[in-house]
Amino acid sequence: MRYDSITEAIGNTPLVRIDPAVHGLAHIDLYAKLELLNPFGSVKDRAAWNMAGPRLAEAAAHGSQVVELSSGNTAKALAVLAGMYGLTFKSVTNRMRVPEIKDLLLLLGAEIEELPGQSECLDPTATDDPLTLFHRTLSEPGSAYLHTDQYFNPRNTEAHLAGTGPEIVKDLDGRAPDWFIACVGTAGSSTGVARVLREHDPAVRVVGLVAAKSDFIPGIRTIDEAHQVGLFDPGTYDSIEAVDSDEAIEGMLTLNRRCGILAGPTGGAAYFGAVRRLKAARAASSARQSAVFIVCDRVESYMSYVRRRRPDLFGRPRRANSPADLTDAEVQAAPAIGVEDARTWIGTGAPLVVDLRSPYAFAALHIDGSVNIVDELFEELLHGGLPFSRTRPVLLACPVGEKSARYAALLNRMGHPDVRSLAGGIIAWRDAGAPLVRD
Repeated sequence: MRYDSITEAIGNTPLVRIDPAVHGLAHIDLYAKLELLNPFGSVKDRAAWNMAGPRLAEAAAHGSQVVELSSGNTAKALAVLAGMYGLTFKSVTNRMRVPEIKDLLLLLGAEIEELPGQSECLDPTATDDPLTLFHRTLSEPGSAYLHTDQYFNPRNTEAHLAGTGPEIVKDLDGRAPDWFIACVGTAGSSTGVARVLREHDPAVRVVGLVAAKSDFIPGIRTIDEAHQVGLFDPGTYDSIEAVDSDEAIEGMLTLNRRCGILAGPTGGAAYFGAVRRLKAARAASSARQSAVFIVCDRVESYMSYVRRRRPDLFGRPRRANSPADLTDAEVQAAPAIGVEDARTWIGTGAPLVVDLRSPYAFAALHIDGSVNIVDELFEELLHGGLPFSRTRPVLLACPVGEKSARYAALLNRMGHPDVRSLAGGIIAWRDAGAPLVRD
């Protein structure tokens, strides 16, 4: 098979049947769509090429810079495509959370700009969010940038209307599967594929998988983040279900070790969520059915992510005091305090206020007198025991009060007598008109 350009190798990825001996569902034909075999390594190759491809020659003629709000696979694909046309690429994000992706982007010559946005999936109504302001600048007529705008650009979805969806139908001999299970990131692939499959069979059941609240799985949004994505429509999905990072890694290990598929955590989450949903549906019907899930990318880019969460896989003891070990009941029972009560409490000078957001967000706006310990670093500190005296009350704050609630629950379990989470987080504090300062 010969091509004149690497871009001709994008798409037409294999659909591989998972051995029923692995997933344990004798009446289900479960297939993995191997998007990790795209030339730049992920499902985002399709969207990146469809969004940027028609404009790259003109951008090269004007010396434009390609820009995207992305810290992952879309950025990686766009950096490659920009370089092929002699252009530079800039990745704009609120935080680079996967070191391997950051290193690869730098290797590809990308510029990385981290802005203090509330979320990588910007909220276009948040007029004081730096990411939102930057997004508006990029979208102005006559901009010097080629802004692909993955969260709002319909060409993201159209890449899968033209490619991924029809390929699945073709490989199933012209039929749509009974089930389609997809992780929700920008919602481009899940929306586009779902639309194609339902055109062939309106009875196809579509399951959207999101990350559990306050958890992090690369490439997957929490339900709150998904609602900030312009392409996301809850009506696309028959159900939306959460997967946590431990489940994503377990699914990933199954694909890696039992199926020979070197999927990353997102593909693992898709597999785990698919099997869980299909097992639950088995009680309703024992008829033979088919199901498809997408393997988004490869495992090699996520070694640090997996090592941090599962050191036992690398011959190291599993770490103590992990928020992943908390039960839902413990998190729900964590002490929380509203904005007005928190202001009164802070006014007494009693609590140490710990802001768990990124340094960029903290520098932009924070509670006066608070200290900034990024959530990943805070978790590292807790592995070694309580990081401060039991005699000092503590108020934890994060963007919306979810991560702080988990850490408050964990500190309670560890024996701290007076730690509380700021209900609604810094956003609730801001919306209540409470004072914030900036560095």
